[in-house]
Amino acid sequence: MDVKNYLKQAPSWVVTLFAAIAAFCTYLCFYPFRRAYTAATYENLYFFGVHFKILIITAQVIGFAVSKGIGVKIVSEMKPAQRPKGLLIFTGLSLVSMFLFSVTPAPYNLFFVFLASLPLGLFYGVILGFLEGRKSTDFLVAALTASFIVGSGFAKTVGNWVLQHLSSDEFQMPFLADLIMYGPLLFFVWLLAQVPAPSEADKIDRAERLPMSKAERKAFMKEFGLGMVLFVISYSILTAYREFRDNFMPEMFQELGFSGKPSLFTQTEIPIAIAILLIMAAMQWIKNHRMAFNLIQGLLLLGAVIVAGSTFLYQEGIVNPIVWLIAVGFGAYLAYSMCNSIYFERMLASFKYVGTVGFMITLADYYAYFGSLGVLFYKNFFQHSISNLKFFIGISYAVSAVYFLLVLFSVIYFTNKAKKA
Repeated sequence: MDVKNYLKQAPSWVVTLFAAIAAFCTYLCFYPFRRAYTAATYENLYFFGVHFKILIITAQVIGFAVSKGIGVKIVSEMKPAQRPKGLLIFTGLSLVSMFLFSVTPAPYNLFFVFLASLPLGLFYGVILGFLEGRKSTDFLVAALTASFIVGSGFAKTVGNWVLQHLSSDEFQMPFLADLIMYGPLLFFVWLLAQVPAPSEADKIDRAERLPMSKAERKAFMKEFGLGMVLFVISYSILTAYREFRDNFMPEMFQELGFSGKPSLFTQTEIPIAIAILLIMAAMQWIKNHRMAFNLIQGLLLLGAVIVAGSTFLYQEGIVNPIVWLIAVGFGAYLAYSMCNSIYFERMLASFKYVGTVGFMITLADYYAYFGSLGVLFYKNFFQHSISNLKFFIGISYAVSAVYFLLVLFSVIYFTNKAKKA
Protein backbone atom coordinates (compact mmCIF):
# COMPACT_ATOMS: atom_id res chain seq x y z
CA MET A 1 0.00 0.00 0.00
CA ASP A 2 1.20 3.51 -0.83
CA VAL A 3 0.99 5.17 2.57
CA LYS A 4 1.33 8.73 1.28
CA ASN A 5 -1.51 8.36 -1.27
CA TYR A 6 -3.69 6.68 1.35
CA LEU A 7 -3.16 9.59 3.75
CA LYS A 8 -4.02 12.13 1.03
CA GLN A 9 -7.47 10.55 0.77
CA ALA A 10 -7.92 9.68 4.45
CA PRO A 11 -10.09 11.66 6.91
CA SER A 12 -8.27 14.56 8.56
CA TRP A 13 -8.31 12.89 11.98
CA VAL A 14 -6.43 9.89 10.58
CA VAL A 15 -3.74 12.15 9.10
CA THR A 16 -3.47 14.08 12.36
CA LEU A 17 -3.13 10.94 14.49
CA PHE A 18 -0.60 9.42 12.08
CA ALA A 19 1.51 12.60 12.03
CA ALA A 20 1.35 12.94 15.83
CA ILE A 21 2.56 9.37 16.41
CA ALA A 22 5.30 9.70 13.78
CA ALA A 23 6.55 13.00 15.23
CA PHE A 24 6.43 11.76 18.83
CA CYS A 25 8.34 8.57 18.07
CA THR A 26 10.87 10.28 15.79
CA TYR A 27 11.87 12.83 18.41
CA LEU A 28 11.81 10.26 21.22
CA CYS A 29 14.29 8.10 19.26
CA PHE A 30 16.39 11.20 18.59
CA TYR A 31 16.72 12.21 22.23
CA PRO A 32 19.35 9.62 23.27
CA PHE A 33 21.60 11.10 20.55
CA ARG A 34 21.43 14.33 22.50
CA ARG A 35 21.14 13.26 26.12
CA ALA A 36 22.29 9.67 26.71
CA TYR A 37 25.59 10.89 28.20
CA THR A 38 23.72 12.57 31.07
CA ALA A 39 23.07 9.09 32.55
CA ALA A 40 26.80 8.93 33.37
CA THR A 41 28.31 10.78 36.33
CA TYR A 42 32.03 10.59 35.35
CA GLU A 43 32.72 10.54 39.08
CA ASN A 44 35.99 12.11 40.28
CA LEU A 45 37.10 12.90 36.72
CA TYR A 46 38.48 16.43 36.38
CA PHE A 47 40.45 18.30 33.71
CA PHE A 48 41.67 21.89 33.95
CA GLY A 49 40.11 21.96 37.43
CA VAL A 50 36.63 21.37 35.98
CA HIS A 51 34.47 18.25 36.34
CA PHE A 52 34.41 16.24 33.10
CA LYS A 53 30.61 16.17 32.90
CA ILE A 54 30.52 19.95 32.94
CA LEU A 55 33.12 19.95 30.16
CA ILE A 56 30.94 17.58 28.11
CA ILE A 57 27.86 19.72 28.66
CA THR A 58 29.85 22.84 27.76
CA ALA A 59 31.18 21.26 24.56
CA GLN A 60 27.67 20.21 23.57
CA VAL A 61 26.10 23.57 24.38
CA ILE A 62 28.76 25.40 22.35
CA GLY A 63 28.12 22.97 19.49
CA PHE A 64 24.39 23.55 19.70
CA ALA A 65 24.84 27.33 19.80
CA VAL A 66 27.04 27.26 16.69
CA SER A 67 24.58 24.86 15.06
CA LYS A 68 21.64 27.17 15.72
CA GLY A 69 23.56 30.07 14.19
CA ILE A 70 24.13 28.00 11.06
CA GLY A 71 20.59 26.66 11.26
CA VAL A 72 19.01 30.12 11.00
CA LYS A 73 19.87 29.89 7.30
CA ILE A 74 19.68 26.11 6.72
CA VAL A 75 16.38 25.46 8.53
CA SER A 76 14.72 28.62 7.19
CA GLU A 77 15.61 27.81 3.57
CA MET A 78 15.25 24.00 3.60
CA LYS A 79 12.62 22.70 1.18
CA PRO A 80 10.08 20.11 2.41
CA ALA A 81 11.44 17.32 0.18
CA GLN A 82 14.90 17.68 1.78
CA ARG A 83 13.72 17.26 5.38
CA PRO A 84 13.64 13.43 5.80
CA LYS A 85 17.11 12.96 4.31
CA GLY A 86 18.37 15.86 6.43
CA LEU A 87 17.17 14.27 9.70
CA LEU A 88 18.94 10.99 8.91
CA ILE A 89 22.16 12.70 7.82
CA PHE A 90 22.19 14.82 11.00
CA THR A 91 21.89 11.80 13.30
CA GLY A 92 24.25 9.67 11.18
CA LEU A 93 27.01 12.27 11.47
CA SER A 94 26.42 12.49 15.21
CA LEU A 95 26.66 8.70 15.52
CA VAL A 96 30.07 8.68 13.83
CA SER A 97 31.26 11.51 16.07
CA MET A 98 30.21 9.68 19.24
CA PHE A 99 32.06 6.57 18.08
CA LEU A 100 35.19 8.71 17.80
CA PHE A 101 34.39 10.10 21.28
CA SER A 102 34.37 6.54 22.64
CA VAL A 103 37.82 5.62 21.25
CA THR A 104 39.64 8.92 21.85
CA PRO A 105 41.26 9.57 25.27
CA ALA A 106 39.76 12.25 27.50
CA PRO A 107 39.84 15.23 27.42
CA TYR A 108 40.67 15.22 23.68
CA ASN A 109 37.40 13.42 22.95
CA LEU A 110 35.49 16.57 23.94
CA PHE A 111 36.06 17.82 20.39
CA PHE A 112 33.83 15.02 19.11
CA VAL A 113 31.03 16.01 21.51
CA PHE A 114 31.18 19.46 19.94
CA LEU A 115 31.27 17.92 16.46
CA ALA A 116 28.27 15.65 17.19
CA SER A 117 26.25 18.65 18.34
CA LEU A 118 26.61 20.59 15.09
CA PRO A 119 24.14 18.46 13.09
CA LEU A 120 21.92 17.63 16.09
CA GLY A 121 21.14 21.29 16.71
CA LEU A 122 19.32 21.45 13.37
CA PHE A 123 16.97 18.54 14.12
CA TYR A 124 14.13 20.27 15.98
CA GLY A 125 13.66 23.13 13.54
CA VAL A 126 13.48 20.67 10.64
CA ILE A 127 11.00 18.29 12.29
CA LEU A 128 8.80 21.26 13.19
CA GLY A 129 8.54 22.00 9.47
CA PHE A 130 6.55 18.78 8.98
CA LEU A 131 3.92 19.95 11.48
CA GLU A 132 3.48 23.72 11.21
CA GLY A 133 0.82 25.64 9.30
CA ARG A 134 -2.06 23.19 9.88
CA LYS A 135 -5.38 23.45 11.68
CA SER A 136 -4.17 20.51 13.75
CA THR A 137 -0.72 21.98 14.47
CA ASP A 138 -1.50 22.63 18.15
CA PHE A 139 -2.23 18.93 18.68
CA LEU A 140 0.71 17.79 16.53
CA VAL A 141 3.16 20.01 18.34
CA ALA A 142 1.69 18.86 21.66
CA ALA A 143 2.69 15.32 20.70
CA LEU A 144 6.16 16.51 19.69
CA THR A 145 6.51 18.43 22.94
CA ALA A 146 5.47 15.41 24.99
CA SER A 147 8.28 13.48 23.33
CA PHE A 148 11.01 15.88 24.40
CA ILE A 149 9.63 16.08 27.93
CA VAL A 150 9.63 12.29 28.23
CA GLY A 151 12.73 12.13 26.03
CA SER A 152 15.06 13.58 28.64
CA GLY A 153 14.18 10.82 31.10
CA PHE A 154 14.02 8.23 28.30
CA ALA A 155 17.57 9.09 27.19
CA LYS A 156 18.85 8.64 30.75
CA THR A 157 16.96 5.34 31.03
CA VAL A 158 18.51 4.08 27.77
CA GLY A 159 21.94 5.25 28.92
CA ASN A 160 21.56 3.55 32.30
CA TRP A 161 20.36 0.35 30.62
CA VAL A 162 23.47 0.33 28.41
CA LEU A 163 25.70 0.86 31.46
CA GLN A 164 24.04 -1.99 33.36
CA HIS A 165 23.62 -4.55 30.55
CA LEU A 166 26.02 -3.82 27.67
CA SER A 167 29.03 -1.86 28.87
CA SER A 168 29.95 -0.18 32.13
CA ASP A 169 32.32 2.10 30.22
CA GLU A 170 30.84 5.60 30.46
CA PHE A 171 32.74 6.67 27.35
CA GLN A 172 31.29 3.88 25.18
CA MET A 173 27.75 4.27 26.51
CA PRO A 174 26.63 7.32 24.43
CA PHE A 175 27.70 5.66 21.16
CA LEU A 176 26.02 2.34 22.02
CA ALA A 177 22.80 4.12 23.04
CA ASP A 178 22.79 6.05 19.75
CA LEU A 179 23.48 2.90 17.76
CA ILE A 180 20.52 1.13 19.39
CA MET A 181 18.17 4.00 18.55
CA TYR A 182 19.25 4.64 14.94
CA GLY A 183 17.19 1.74 13.50
CA PRO A 184 13.88 2.82 15.08
CA LEU A 185 14.68 6.43 14.15
CA LEU A 186 15.08 5.45 10.49
CA PHE A 187 11.63 3.84 10.47
CA PHE A 188 9.84 6.73 12.15
CA VAL A 189 11.47 9.35 9.92
CA TRP A 190 10.13 7.36 6.96
CA LEU A 191 6.65 7.49 8.52
CA LEU A 192 6.99 11.24 9.04
CA ALA A 193 7.93 11.67 5.38
CA GLN A 194 4.55 10.18 4.37
CA VAL A 195 2.56 13.00 6.00
CA PRO A 196 0.83 15.12 3.30
CA ALA A 197 1.58 18.84 2.97
CA PRO A 198 -0.87 21.34 4.56
CA SER A 199 -4.15 21.68 2.65
CA GLU A 200 -5.50 24.88 1.12
CA ALA A 201 -7.87 25.18 4.09
CA ASP A 202 -4.86 24.96 6.43
CA LYS A 203 -3.09 27.74 4.51
CA ILE A 204 -6.12 30.02 4.70
CA ASP A 205 -6.56 29.42 8.44
CA ARG A 206 -2.94 29.58 9.60
CA ALA A 207 -1.23 31.66 6.86
CA GLU A 208 1.00 29.89 4.38
CA ARG A 209 4.34 28.59 5.64
CA LEU A 210 7.19 29.12 3.21
CA PRO A 211 11.01 29.09 3.38
CA MET A 212 12.37 32.54 4.32
CA SER A 213 15.21 34.24 2.46
CA LYS A 214 17.71 36.53 4.18
CA ALA A 215 15.72 39.61 3.11
CA GLU A 216 12.49 38.08 4.44
CA ARG A 217 14.12 37.24 7.76
CA LYS A 218 15.33 40.84 8.09
CA ALA A 219 11.84 42.11 7.29
CA PHE A 220 10.38 39.94 10.04
CA MET A 221 12.87 41.25 12.60
CA LYS A 222 12.08 44.82 11.57
CA GLU A 223 8.37 44.16 12.05
CA PHE A 224 8.59 42.40 15.44
CA GLY A 225 12.03 43.51 16.71
CA LEU A 226 11.30 44.49 20.33
CA GLY A 227 8.95 41.56 20.84
CA MET A 228 11.61 39.16 19.57
CA VAL A 229 14.29 40.70 21.81
CA LEU A 230 12.10 40.29 24.91
CA PHE A 231 11.20 36.76 23.87
CA VAL A 232 14.80 35.72 23.18
CA ILE A 233 16.09 37.03 26.53
CA SER A 234 13.30 35.38 28.53
CA TYR A 235 13.57 32.16 26.51
CA SER A 236 17.34 32.07 27.06
CA ILE A 237 16.88 32.29 30.82
CA LEU A 238 14.20 29.60 30.76
CA THR A 239 16.30 27.30 28.57
CA ALA A 240 19.31 27.63 30.87
CA TYR A 241 17.11 26.62 33.82
CA ARG A 242 15.59 23.65 31.99
CA GLU A 243 19.01 22.51 30.77
CA PHE A 244 20.45 22.59 34.29
CA ARG A 245 17.55 20.53 35.63
CA ASP A 246 17.89 17.96 32.84
CA ASN A 247 21.68 17.70 32.92
CA PHE A 248 22.08 17.39 36.67
CA MET A 249 18.99 15.39 37.56
CA PRO A 250 21.09 12.26 38.36
CA GLU A 251 23.25 14.25 40.78
CA MET A 252 20.21 15.83 42.44
CA PHE A 253 18.56 12.42 42.79
CA GLN A 254 21.72 11.19 44.52
CA GLU A 255 21.68 14.13 46.93
CA LEU A 256 18.02 13.38 47.70
CA GLY A 257 18.76 9.68 48.30
CA PHE A 258 17.22 8.23 45.13
CA SER A 259 20.31 6.86 43.35
CA GLY A 260 20.30 3.47 41.60
CA LYS A 261 16.79 3.84 40.16
CA PRO A 262 17.14 4.50 36.39
CA SER A 263 13.40 4.17 35.73
CA LEU A 264 12.78 7.14 38.05
CA PHE A 265 14.09 9.52 35.36
CA THR A 266 11.28 8.57 33.01
CA GLN A 267 8.65 8.13 35.73
CA THR A 268 9.04 11.71 36.99
CA GLU A 269 8.67 13.11 33.48
CA ILE A 270 5.60 11.13 32.37
CA PRO A 271 3.07 13.09 34.54
CA ILE A 272 4.58 16.33 33.20
CA ALA A 273 4.33 15.13 29.61
CA ILE A 274 0.70 14.04 30.01
CA ALA A 275 -0.35 17.34 31.60
CA ILE A 276 1.44 19.45 28.96
CA LEU A 277 0.05 17.26 26.17
CA LEU A 278 -3.52 17.79 27.38
CA ILE A 279 -3.09 21.55 27.76
CA MET A 280 -1.49 21.99 24.34
CA ALA A 281 -3.95 19.65 22.61
CA ALA A 282 -6.84 21.63 24.11
CA MET A 283 -5.48 24.76 22.41
CA GLN A 284 -6.71 23.49 19.05
CA TRP A 285 -10.28 24.17 20.15
CA ILE A 286 -9.53 27.90 20.34
CA LYS A 287 -10.13 29.09 16.80
CA ASN A 288 -9.44 32.78 17.47
CA HIS A 289 -5.67 33.02 17.00
CA ARG A 290 -5.29 36.29 18.88
CA MET A 291 -7.13 34.90 21.88
CA ALA A 292 -5.00 31.76 21.73
CA PHE A 293 -1.80 33.81 21.56
CA ASN A 294 -2.85 35.82 24.62
CA LEU A 295 -3.66 32.63 26.52
CA ILE A 296 -0.25 31.17 25.65
CA GLN A 297 1.45 34.26 27.09
CA GLY A 298 -0.64 33.82 30.23
CA LEU A 299 0.57 30.23 30.53
CA LEU A 300 4.18 31.45 30.34
CA LEU A 301 3.51 33.65 33.37
CA LEU A 302 1.81 30.76 35.16
CA GLY A 303 4.85 28.53 34.58
CA ALA A 304 7.07 31.02 36.42
CA VAL A 305 4.64 31.16 39.34
CA ILE A 306 4.53 27.34 39.60
CA VAL A 307 8.34 27.05 39.69
CA ALA A 308 8.71 29.63 42.48
CA GLY A 309 5.65 28.46 44.41
CA SER A 310 6.53 24.75 44.39
CA THR A 311 10.12 25.51 45.44
CA PHE A 312 8.82 27.50 48.41
CA LEU A 313 6.48 24.64 49.38
CA TYR A 314 9.36 22.15 49.19
CA GLN A 315 11.59 24.29 51.40
CA GLU A 316 8.76 24.61 53.91
CA GLY A 317 8.43 20.81 54.00
CA ILE A 318 4.88 20.86 52.61
CA VAL A 319 5.70 18.74 49.54
CA ASN A 320 8.23 15.91 49.21
CA PRO A 321 11.29 16.05 46.89
CA ILE A 322 9.73 13.98 44.08
CA VAL A 323 6.56 16.09 44.00
CA TRP A 324 8.73 19.22 43.97
CA LEU A 325 10.90 18.01 41.08
CA ILE A 326 7.77 17.11 39.11
CA ALA A 327 6.19 20.48 39.92
CA VAL A 328 9.21 22.60 38.92
CA GLY A 329 9.54 20.43 35.83
CA PHE A 330 5.89 21.06 34.99
CA GLY A 331 6.23 24.82 35.50
CA ALA A 332 9.40 25.02 33.42
CA TYR A 333 8.06 22.80 30.65
CA LEU A 334 4.68 24.54 30.62
CA ALA A 335 6.46 27.74 29.61
CA TYR A 336 9.22 26.10 27.57
CA SER A 337 6.83 23.93 25.57
CA MET A 338 4.70 26.89 24.58
CA CYS A 339 7.77 28.92 23.60
CA ASN A 340 9.29 26.04 21.67
CA SER A 341 6.29 25.42 19.49
CA ILE A 342 2.86 27.00 19.35
CA TYR A 343 3.93 30.46 20.57
CA PHE A 344 5.21 31.39 17.11
CA GLU A 345 2.61 29.20 15.37
CA ARG A 346 -0.21 31.27 16.87
CA MET A 347 1.72 34.52 16.56
CA LEU A 348 2.12 34.10 12.80
CA ALA A 349 -1.53 33.09 12.46
CA SER A 350 -2.65 36.01 14.64
CA PHE A 351 -0.81 38.62 12.58
CA LYS A 352 -1.33 36.71 9.27
CA TYR A 353 2.40 36.78 8.61
CA VAL A 354 3.82 34.43 5.95
CA GLY A 355 7.00 32.68 7.11
CA THR A 356 8.28 29.61 8.93
CA VAL A 357 8.32 28.85 12.65
CA GLY A 358 11.60 27.01 12.13
CA PHE A 359 13.46 30.30 11.60
CA MET A 360 12.11 31.92 14.74
CA ILE A 361 12.71 29.05 17.12
CA THR A 362 16.17 28.35 15.68
CA LEU A 363 17.12 32.00 16.13
CA ALA A 364 15.85 31.96 19.73
CA ASP A 365 17.70 28.71 20.44
CA TYR A 366 20.94 30.23 19.14
CA TYR A 367 20.98 32.79 21.94
CA ALA A 368 19.39 30.44 24.48
CA TYR A 369 22.33 28.05 24.45
CA PHE A 370 24.70 30.87 25.32
CA GLY A 371 22.46 31.44 28.35
CA SER A 372 22.95 27.80 29.30
CA LEU A 373 26.71 28.25 29.02
CA GLY A 374 26.52 31.26 31.32
CA VAL A 375 24.76 29.26 34.04
CA LEU A 376 27.29 26.42 33.77
CA PHE A 377 30.27 28.75 34.08
CA TYR A 378 28.69 30.69 36.94
CA LYS A 379 27.99 27.47 38.85
CA ASN A 380 31.45 26.01 38.24
CA PHE A 381 33.61 29.08 38.82
CA PHE A 382 31.62 31.19 41.29
CA GLN A 383 29.38 28.68 43.09
CA HIS A 384 31.48 25.51 42.84
CA SER A 385 31.31 24.82 46.57
CA ILE A 386 27.50 24.74 46.53
CA SER A 387 25.76 21.44 45.78
CA ASN A 388 23.77 21.10 42.56
CA LEU A 389 20.57 20.79 44.59
CA LYS A 390 21.11 23.95 46.61
CA PHE A 391 22.15 25.88 43.49
CA PHE A 392 19.03 24.67 41.67
CA ILE A 393 16.79 25.88 44.49
CA GLY A 394 18.39 29.32 44.33
CA ILE A 395 18.07 29.73 40.58
CA SER A 396 14.46 28.51 40.72
CA TYR A 397 13.55 31.74 42.53
CA ALA A 398 15.79 34.00 40.45
CA VAL A 399 14.70 32.61 37.10
CA SER A 400 11.02 32.78 38.03
CA ALA A 401 11.19 36.45 38.99
CA VAL A 402 13.19 37.69 36.00
CA TYR A 403 11.29 35.51 33.53
CA PHE A 404 7.92 36.73 34.83
CA LEU A 405 8.87 40.38 34.35
CA LEU A 406 10.26 39.88 30.84
CA VAL A 407 7.16 38.00 29.70
CA LEU A 408 4.96 40.70 31.21
CA PHE A 409 6.76 43.36 29.12
CA SER A 410 6.36 41.13 26.07
CA VAL A 411 2.61 40.83 26.68
CA ILE A 412 2.34 44.62 26.79
CA TYR A 413 4.32 44.92 23.52
CA PHE A 414 2.20 42.43 21.57
CA THR A 415 -1.05 43.81 23.00
CA ASN A 416 -0.15 47.26 21.69
CA LYS A 417 1.02 45.76 18.39
CA ALA A 418 -2.32 43.99 17.94
CA LYS A 419 -4.27 47.19 18.59
CA LYS A 420 -2.38 48.92 15.77
CA ALA A 421 -2.81 46.02 13.34
